[in-house]
Amino acid sequence: MRALIVEDEARVAENIAAALRESAGLAVDVALNGPDGVELGRQANYDLIVLDLMLPGLDGLTVLKAIRARGQTAPVLVLTAVMEKASIVTLLNAGADDYLAKPFDLGELLARAKALIRRGKGVSHPRIEVADLVIDTLEKTVTVAGKAVELSPTEYRALEYLSHRPRSVISKQVLLEHLYDYNWEHHSNVIEAHISNLRRKLNREGDGHWIETLRGRGYRLMAGAAGGGAS
Repeated sequence: MRALIVEDEARVAENIAAALRESAGLAVDVALNGPDGVELGRQANYDLIVLDLMLPGLDGLTVLKAIRARGQTAPVLVLTAVMEKASIVTLLNAGADDYLAKPFDLGELLARAKALIRRGKGVSHPRIEVADLVIDTLEKTVTVAGKAVELSPTEYRALEYLSHRPRSVISKQVLLEHLYDYNWEHHSNVIEAHISNLRRKLNREGDGHWIETLRGRGYRLMAGAAGGGAS
Protein backbone atom coordinates (compact mmCIF):
# COMPACT_ATOMS: atom_id res chain seq x y z
CA MET A 1 0.00 0.00 0.00
CA ARG A 2 1.03 3.62 -0.35
CA ALA A 3 1.52 6.54 2.04
CA LEU A 4 2.15 10.26 1.68
CA ILE A 5 4.21 12.20 4.22
CA VAL A 6 3.89 15.99 4.22
CA GLU A 7 6.59 17.26 6.59
CA ASP A 8 9.01 20.17 6.11
CA GLU A 9 11.78 18.76 8.33
CA ALA A 10 13.58 16.51 5.86
CA ARG A 11 15.22 14.31 8.50
CA VAL A 12 11.93 13.76 10.33
CA ALA A 13 10.16 13.00 7.06
CA GLU A 14 12.79 10.47 6.01
CA ASN A 15 12.75 8.77 9.43
CA ILE A 16 8.99 8.34 9.20
CA ALA A 17 9.24 7.16 5.59
CA ALA A 18 11.93 4.60 6.43
CA ALA A 19 9.89 3.27 9.35
CA LEU A 20 6.72 2.94 7.25
CA ARG A 21 8.63 1.19 4.47
CA GLU A 22 10.38 -1.24 6.81
CA SER A 23 7.70 -1.90 9.42
CA ALA A 24 4.49 -1.51 7.42
CA GLY A 25 5.76 -2.42 3.94
CA LEU A 26 4.40 0.77 2.39
CA ALA A 27 5.52 2.63 -0.69
CA VAL A 28 6.08 6.20 0.53
CA ASP A 29 6.06 9.62 -1.16
CA VAL A 30 7.35 12.71 0.65
CA ALA A 31 6.40 16.37 0.25
CA LEU A 32 8.45 19.00 2.11
CA ASN A 33 5.94 21.85 1.82
CA GLY A 34 2.21 22.49 1.67
CA PRO A 35 1.77 23.08 -2.09
CA ASP A 36 3.67 19.89 -2.98
CA GLY A 37 1.54 17.99 -0.49
CA VAL A 38 -1.65 19.21 -2.15
CA GLU A 39 -0.30 18.30 -5.60
CA LEU A 40 0.75 14.79 -4.61
CA GLY A 41 -2.55 14.31 -2.80
CA ARG A 42 -4.32 15.20 -6.03
CA GLN A 43 -2.26 12.88 -8.25
CA ALA A 44 -2.50 9.56 -6.42
CA ASN A 45 -4.80 7.50 -4.22
CA TYR A 46 -3.13 6.93 -0.86
CA ASP A 47 -3.86 4.49 1.95
CA LEU A 48 -2.45 6.85 4.59
CA ILE A 49 -1.39 10.51 4.81
CA VAL A 50 0.88 11.76 7.59
CA LEU A 51 0.54 15.54 7.68
CA ASP A 52 2.51 18.10 9.70
CA LEU A 53 0.45 21.07 10.85
CA MET A 54 3.16 23.73 10.43
CA LEU A 55 4.33 23.81 6.80
CA PRO A 56 5.85 26.38 4.44
CA GLY A 57 3.71 27.58 1.56
CA LEU A 58 0.42 26.30 2.95
CA ASP A 59 -0.26 25.23 6.51
CA GLY A 60 -1.39 21.71 7.32
CA LEU A 61 -5.02 22.68 7.92
CA THR A 62 -5.22 24.26 4.47
CA VAL A 63 -3.58 21.20 2.91
CA LEU A 64 -6.03 18.93 4.73
CA LYS A 65 -9.04 20.89 3.51
CA ALA A 66 -7.66 20.95 -0.06
CA ILE A 67 -7.07 17.21 -0.32
CA ARG A 68 -10.45 16.41 1.21
CA ALA A 69 -12.13 18.84 -1.21
CA ARG A 70 -10.51 16.95 -4.10
CA GLY A 71 -12.01 13.64 -2.99
CA GLN A 72 -8.98 12.10 -1.24
CA THR A 73 -10.46 9.71 1.32
CA ALA A 74 -7.24 8.29 2.82
CA PRO A 75 -7.01 8.40 6.62
CA VAL A 76 -4.97 11.42 7.76
CA LEU A 77 -2.71 11.42 10.81
CA VAL A 78 -1.80 15.01 11.77
CA LEU A 79 1.46 15.82 13.55
CA THR A 80 1.11 18.93 15.68
CA ALA A 81 2.82 20.87 18.43
CA VAL A 82 -0.42 22.83 18.97
CA MET A 83 -2.55 20.87 21.42
CA GLU A 84 -5.28 23.36 22.34
CA LYS A 85 -8.69 21.69 22.37
CA ALA A 86 -10.15 24.19 19.87
CA SER A 87 -7.34 23.49 17.38
CA ILE A 88 -7.81 19.73 17.65
CA VAL A 89 -11.57 20.05 17.17
CA THR A 90 -10.94 22.18 14.05
CA LEU A 91 -8.58 19.54 12.62
CA LEU A 92 -11.02 16.69 13.23
CA ASN A 93 -13.91 18.66 11.75
CA ALA A 94 -11.79 19.40 8.67
CA GLY A 95 -11.28 15.69 8.02
CA ALA A 96 -8.33 14.53 10.13
CA ASP A 97 -8.69 11.00 11.50
CA ASP A 98 -6.13 11.16 14.31
CA TYR A 99 -3.40 13.41 15.67
CA LEU A 100 -0.08 12.97 17.41
CA ALA A 101 1.75 15.57 19.49
CA LYS A 102 5.28 16.61 18.59
CA PRO A 103 7.80 15.43 19.63
CA PHE A 104 6.40 11.95 19.11
CA ASP A 105 7.51 8.37 19.65
CA LEU A 106 8.09 6.64 16.31
CA GLY A 107 6.69 3.37 17.63
CA GLU A 108 3.44 5.09 18.59
CA LEU A 109 3.25 6.74 15.16
CA LEU A 110 3.62 3.34 13.48
CA ALA A 111 0.95 1.78 15.69
CA ARG A 112 -1.49 4.59 14.96
CA ALA A 113 -0.66 4.52 11.24
CA LYS A 114 -1.32 0.78 10.96
CA ALA A 115 -4.58 1.11 12.90
CA LEU A 116 -5.74 3.92 10.59
CA ILE A 117 -4.93 1.86 7.49
CA ARG A 118 -6.87 -1.12 8.84
CA ARG A 119 -9.80 1.11 9.76
CA GLY A 120 -9.71 2.73 6.33
CA LYS A 121 -10.00 -0.71 4.72
CA GLY A 122 -12.79 -1.77 7.05
CA VAL A 123 -10.53 -4.21 8.89
CA SER A 124 -10.72 -3.90 12.67
CA HIS A 125 -8.33 -6.77 13.42
CA PRO A 126 -4.74 -7.17 12.17
CA ARG A 127 -5.54 -10.68 10.89
CA ILE A 128 -7.25 -10.83 7.51
CA GLU A 129 -8.99 -14.11 6.67
CA VAL A 130 -10.30 -15.09 3.24
CA ALA A 131 -11.51 -18.70 3.45
CA ASP A 132 -8.42 -20.62 4.68
CA LEU A 133 -6.01 -17.89 3.60
CA VAL A 134 -4.82 -15.97 6.69
CA ILE A 135 -2.72 -12.79 6.54
CA ASP A 136 -1.28 -11.39 9.76
CA THR A 137 -0.63 -7.73 9.00
CA LEU A 138 1.38 -7.22 12.20
CA GLU A 139 3.73 -10.16 11.77
CA LYS A 140 3.64 -9.94 7.95
CA THR A 141 2.99 -13.69 7.69
CA VAL A 142 0.73 -15.69 5.39
CA THR A 143 -0.73 -19.15 5.80
CA VAL A 144 -2.96 -21.29 3.58
CA ALA A 145 -4.83 -24.10 5.32
CA GLY A 146 -2.47 -23.64 8.26
CA LYS A 147 0.69 -23.96 6.16
CA ALA A 148 3.14 -21.06 6.09
CA VAL A 149 3.74 -19.40 2.71
CA GLU A 150 7.07 -17.63 2.25
CA LEU A 151 6.64 -14.46 0.18
CA SER A 152 8.97 -11.69 -0.89
CA PRO A 153 8.20 -8.24 0.57
CA THR A 154 6.63 -7.07 -2.71
CA GLU A 155 4.59 -10.25 -3.11
CA TYR A 156 3.32 -9.79 0.45
CA ARG A 157 2.34 -6.17 -0.18
CA ALA A 158 0.48 -7.14 -3.35
CA LEU A 159 -1.41 -9.89 -1.54
CA GLU A 160 -2.28 -7.65 1.41
CA TYR A 161 -3.59 -4.98 -0.96
CA LEU A 162 -5.73 -7.51 -2.86
CA SER A 163 -6.97 -9.01 0.42
CA HIS A 164 -8.46 -5.68 1.50
CA ARG A 165 -10.67 -5.88 -1.61
CA PRO A 166 -11.58 -9.58 -2.05
CA ARG A 167 -13.43 -10.29 -5.31
CA SER A 168 -12.83 -6.72 -6.50
CA VAL A 169 -10.91 -6.28 -9.76
CA ILE A 170 -7.64 -4.37 -9.21
CA SER A 171 -5.87 -3.06 -12.32
CA LYS A 172 -2.13 -3.33 -12.91
CA GLN A 173 -1.87 0.44 -12.75
CA VAL A 174 -3.51 0.60 -9.32
CA LEU A 175 -1.18 -2.10 -8.02
CA LEU A 176 1.82 -0.22 -9.39
CA GLU A 177 0.70 2.99 -7.69
CA HIS A 178 0.29 1.28 -4.33
CA LEU A 179 3.40 -0.91 -4.42
CA TYR A 180 5.94 1.66 -5.58
CA ASP A 181 6.62 5.33 -4.93
CA TYR A 182 7.24 8.05 -7.52
CA ASN A 183 10.99 7.45 -7.53
CA TRP A 184 10.52 4.04 -9.13
CA GLU A 185 10.34 3.68 -12.90
CA HIS A 186 7.02 2.01 -13.59
CA HIS A 187 6.87 -1.06 -15.82
CA SER A 188 3.64 -3.05 -15.77
CA ASN A 189 5.37 -6.35 -16.61
CA VAL A 190 6.90 -6.44 -13.12
CA ILE A 191 3.37 -6.73 -11.71
CA GLU A 192 2.72 -9.75 -13.94
CA ALA A 193 5.88 -11.40 -12.60
CA HIS A 194 4.96 -10.75 -8.96
CA ILE A 195 1.39 -12.00 -9.42
CA SER A 196 2.62 -15.12 -11.21
CA ASN A 197 5.02 -15.94 -8.36
CA LEU A 198 2.40 -15.13 -5.74
CA ARG A 199 -0.21 -17.35 -7.39
CA ARG A 200 2.26 -20.23 -7.66
CA LYS A 201 3.24 -20.03 -3.99
CA LEU A 202 -0.35 -19.79 -2.74
CA ASN A 203 -1.64 -22.60 -4.95
CA ARG A 204 1.22 -24.88 -3.88
CA GLU A 205 -0.21 -24.99 -0.34
CA GLY A 206 -3.76 -25.94 -1.31
CA ASP A 207 -6.20 -26.90 -4.03
CA GLY A 208 -7.71 -23.44 -4.45
CA HIS A 209 -6.77 -20.96 -7.17
CA TRP A 210 -6.54 -17.72 -5.27
CA ILE A 211 -5.77 -15.01 -7.77
CA GLU A 212 -7.81 -14.60 -10.94
CA THR A 213 -6.55 -12.68 -13.97
CA LEU A 214 -9.10 -10.79 -16.04
CA ARG A 215 -7.49 -9.97 -19.37
CA GLY A 216 -7.23 -6.25 -19.94
CA ARG A 217 -8.79 -5.46 -16.55
CA GLY A 218 -6.49 -6.70 -13.80
CA TYR A 219 -6.57 -9.17 -10.91
CA ARG A 220 -8.82 -10.17 -8.05
CA LEU A 221 -8.45 -12.32 -4.98
CA MET A 222 -10.94 -15.17 -4.90
CA ALA A 223 -12.08 -17.16 -1.87
CA GLY A 224 -10.16 -20.25 -2.95
CA ALA A 225 -12.47 -20.81 -5.92
CA ALA A 226 -11.46 -23.01 -8.80
CA GLY A 227 -10.16 -21.36 -11.93
CA GLY A 228 -7.87 -18.34 -11.91
CA GLY A 229 -6.27 -18.10 -15.34
CA ALA A 230 -2.65 -17.36 -16.15
CA SER A 231 -0.83 -14.12 -15.44
